[in-house]
Amino acid sequence: MQQKPTTVDDVVKQVLNESHQRFSANHHGKNASYIPYLASVPSHLFGLSIMFCDGSHAEIGHSDYPFAIESISKVFTLAQAMEEVGPQTLRSKIGCDPTGEPFNSVVALELHKGRPLNPFVNAGAMATVSLLNAQTSQARWDKIHAIYNAFAGRELSVNEEVYQSEASSNQHNRGIAWLLKSYGYMYAEPMEVCDVYTRQCSIEITCNDLVCMGVTLANGGVNPVSGARVMEAKNVPQILAEMMMNGLYDTTGDWLYKVGLPGKSGVGGGILAVVPGVCAIAAFSPPLDPAGNSVRGQLAAEHLSRTLNLSLLH
Repeated sequence: MQQKPTTVDDVVKQVLNESHQRFSANHHGKNASYIPYLASVPSHLFGLSIMFCDGSHAEIGHSDYPFAIESISKVFTLAQAMEEVGPQTLRSKIGCDPTGEPFNSVVALELHKGRPLNPFVNAGAMATVSLLNAQTSQARWDKIHAIYNAFAGRELSVNEEVYQSEASSNQHNRGIAWLLKSYGYMYAEPMEVCDVYTRQCSIEITCNDLVCMGVTLANGGVNPVSGARVMEAKNVPQILAEMMMNGLYDTTGDWLYKVGLPGKSGVGGGILAVVPGVCAIAAFSPPLDPAGNSVRGQLAAEHLSRTLNLSLLH
């Protein structure tokens, strides 16, 4: 069996280039339309990036094009919450199981008496934001922004156009926040939490930022570019477990079957895959499948995983 690569070499570069060339012409999927800004992003964009735990890095395509992090942000807010309250508290207050319903489902909350079940559905993500130890909305935001910056190894900013677009159309999330409050699973003021959550989803990143954030998880919580420890190594496995179980909405099982890696997607077109102790893969392409996952991103991740023998299941 082929050995997993441990650094960027000619084989890795060749497979990355193959992935981009093979799937650039795929025109399946549609941009997210329920957030007005996302519908306007050019659908031809396609970038790939891979980074290893030694800091070596390769990229191709639109890997420097800025896009909204969206639901991938849930991974890194979870990291902050994990550092503050620990995995047991998170598991008891939020959970770690699939809901079997869409990521913004109210039905899932009602069926489980208000408990979100996992931090990657919108209800669980907002509950995670509310668990952070902060007395003000600004303090809560500052914590989230700081850990995102540490993961990326640079200062990230909010795309205000995305934020305004989402804030004007997030009535459903506001309703979920109040429902969480009514059941006792919201741990701060609901509208403050919903606003901070909306802002975190509007953080602007590139493929190259995302792959650095992912490889920091692969590297046990240490950013291999900056050398900074971003989170404790003992808390990383629980985050990867959540990514394995719930990272790609309703099609996480299909992703695991094909790619075999912890992953997380966002409706902005980003996808992150993490190979613990080895590397991370990031993809960006706006057209989504019906579940909200980048079509080209999934195909490229599968090709890279299979060809480079990166799957944890092989």
